[in-house]
This record gives sequence, C-alpha cells and structure tokens, in this order.
Amino acid sequence: MKEALFYEKLENKKVICRLCPHNCIIDDGDTGICKSRKNLNGILYTINYGKTVTINPYDPVEKKPLFHFIPGERILSIGANYCNLRCNYCQNWEISQEESLTEEITKEEIHKLLNSYKLNALAYTYTEPVIWYEFVYDSAKYMMENNCMTVMVTNGYINEEPLQLLLPYLAAMNIDLKSMNDDFYKKNCGGKLEPVLNTIKLASKNTHLEITNLIITEENDGNEEINELINFIAEIDPRIPLHFSRYYPAYKLKKPSTNPERLIYAYNQAKKKLHHVYLGNMIFENKLECEKCHKILGYRDYGIPLEIEKGICPWCGHKQYGIW
Repeated sequence: MKEALFYEKLENKKVICRLCPHNCIIDDGDTGICKSRKNLNGILYTINYGKTVTINPYDPVEKKPLFHFIPGERILSIGANYCNLRCNYCQNWEISQEESLTEEITKEEIHKLLNSYKLNALAYTYTEPVIWYEFVYDSAKYMMENNCMTVMVTNGYINEEPLQLLLPYLAAMNIDLKSMNDDFYKKNCGGKLEPVLNTIKLASKNTHLEITNLIITEENDGNEEINELINFIAEIDPRIPLHFSRYYPAYKLKKPSTNPERLIYAYNQAKKKLHHVYLGNMIFENKLECEKCHKILGYRDYGIPLEIEKGICPWCGHKQYGIW
C-alpha cells in the first residue's frame, strides 16, 4: 500500500481522485470505482501497489496486439486486479471485474525476471494498467533506467496530467478504442468517449501507438461508426496500425459473435486510408505492406519474425512505422 498520486483532500475526510475521468469523490473507508484506491482517514492510498494477478514470460508481443513493436519477440506480461471501466462484454472479467488472488512483486524482481528470460520488454496488460498507476510509473521509470522497454495495453481512460507524466517512460501503447459513440461508452462501459480520444491524440505524439477496436454485433458494427473511427485515426496519422477484432459472447453480453463480413468490410474501408490494418480473433492472412511501394514485407502472426532489416523495405528503402 502506498499513498496515491493525483488526488485532493476535501472536507469531512473525503477525497477526490484525479487519476481518471471518473474523478471519484471517496468517503473515508471507501474505494473508488476501480476498487484499487482507498480513502483511509482522509488520505488516498493505492492498495494494489506491486500486486499482480499473473506473470507471463512467454507472451508473443503480437498478442498485445502490437504488430510493429519488436516483431517476433516475447514480452514479459503482468497485470493488476480490477479495472476503471465496467464493460459488459469484458474478455478478462474474472480478473478485471472480480477479486482475484495476487502476488507481490517489486520492480527489481521484474528486472531480474527480464534478464533471466533474456527479454528486453515488459507489458502492463490483461486488465487496466491505469488503476495500477503508481506501480506502473515507478517500475516503468526503473526499467528505462536499466535499458528495458515498457508497454501499456490500456483502455485509455486516464486524465491528461497523469498521462503526460507517464508517457516519457513508455516505449509503446495499444489503446482500446471501443467505439466512436459516447452512448456506447455510457451503456456498455460506464465511461465516456472524449477522454479516450484525448489519450490517443497525446500518445500519438509521444510513443509508439497501435489501436484496437472490438467490433460487436449490433453495438458498434454499423458502417457509419466504423468509418468515423477510421477517419479519426487517419487524421492523426495514417501510419498508426489499427487492429479490428472479432467479438464473441462474454461476461454479461450475449449478442451473437460478429459476422466476419463486418470485419472484412471494416478492413477494406480502413485500407483506403490507413497503411496498416489487421484482423484479430478470426482466420485472416495479416500482411505487412510497405507504406510507400506497397510490396508485401511479411505476414504478421504470433511469434513470427519479419524478414526485413530494421523495418526497412528491401525494394524501396522506406523505413516503416514502428520499433524494430
């Protein structure tokens, strides 16, 4: 347990948490929406500091998904219990929405694990790293000081000040842009759209960025919404990789699995405006195409390295977006 960052003290031992856009007002003895920050006698504490639900040294980096960040390499993955959103279709609800067993780990122990497995990158993933902020910040800073990279797989639901403080220590982010409809966020996630869009804009200027969108039957699979999402990314940077992923019934949402034709439509529309588009959770031949000459440079799948030197196209010499 450690005193939290980004909060203000109020009257009657209440506090307001300023970490994420919920801006929870928390009474003495209570926790915020994320269940990981608790008010004890007018002081806000992060009660999950250094507590992880899992440690996995065998994750392919492509599983995050990150297709343009150290392709073909493994990445050490850890994650906290709980989340600051309440997605009714959560794929990892057993550890994000329910209390789970955790084990203590220090940033020094993480670094030793990285060395012992001959890995050079750490991912905060599985649940939501934002609610683990203090530990993520401390360990990411430590990893950078010891020549290791860190990755954050996130819903992007964080306030600007803590994000700006953390970004210099992140080598890459995958941000889950769930929908371009604020009503979707309110109905299905208990959140708001605008803060996520702001996180994407800030991250795009400061770190390697890839974006995931889970296409859900009758929720965010309409033509207009798909094209609005594509246009939003294209306006920021058409090189940013976009991963469309197929939904399967999970947790509280029992809509039928996404029709693959919806994902093919999204892929074809996105390829008109974006350089790098991929489909996940379904059988599909994901190709890496050169941004300039459009030659096929390789195929993207878990653990498969790309046969190109430092991301440089052997035909035209163009350096592709990413960290190679």
